[in-house]
Amino acid sequence: MILLAQGKKQAEIAKALGRSSSTIYRELKRHALESYSATSAQNSYLKHRQNSKAQRKLEQPEYFNLVQEKFLTQNWSPEQISARLKLEKSELSISYSTIYRGIYSGLFDIGERKASRKLRHKGKTRHTKNHHEKRGKIQVSNHLNDRPISAQNRSRFGHWEADTVLGKVGGACLLTLTERKSRFELVKKIPAKKAEAVQKAMIELLDAHILRSITPDRGKEFAQHRLVTEALGVEFYFP
Repeated sequence: MILLAQGKKQAEIAKALGRSSSTIYRELKRHALESYSATSAQNSYLKHRQNSKAQRKLEQPEYFNLVQEKFLTQNWSPEQISARLKLEKSELSISYSTIYRGIYSGLFDIGERKASRKLRHKGKTRHTKNHHEKRGKIQVSNHLNDRPISAQNRSRFGHWEADTVLGKVGGACLLTLTERKSRFELVKKIPAKKAEAVQKAMIELLDAHILRSITPDRGKEFAQHRLVTEALGVEFYFP
């Protein structure tokens, strides 16, 4: 529409192009609508993209750095990262499905190295938010809300957190015991992620330490927690 840009009237444009004035009018109207529609769509897209970006937690430095450290450096699973934040009632909270999406989108890739290769269970089924585990649950002795206040605020030494880090499927795993106040950590490799192996390792690792409480997750590897309580006289508190 160079002629229009030059200030030509519709009648002059029609004469120059050998078209009727009504044809030129319809064409100008159609182009104006298309231009508006394209501009409106682009603005809408940019606004939605900006809002969506603002909502993506993993693009916020505090979340990105946390997941990068736990997943890439400490080999924690997305489930462990999400559960630990809930356990500690952290100001930061993120679902494991969000972490998985970030990993598979390449957000944590380093050059040609795919971060998704660090996931422990390739092809593992990722359950939806509303999925309910149908297998049996372990019997808990105490609930997290009943844990001593000194464990909640980390004011006294001797409150421990227990976790397991799984290697290859069906293989050995690491039992980690972290003292909440000092963040001192005990680690032991055990032959399998089984309740018997875990309780024996916990008794061996904690026997010489101050014990006020132990907080694990509800994984079945902690099903024999009562044997640890009997051996060491320490109570377990479950989320």
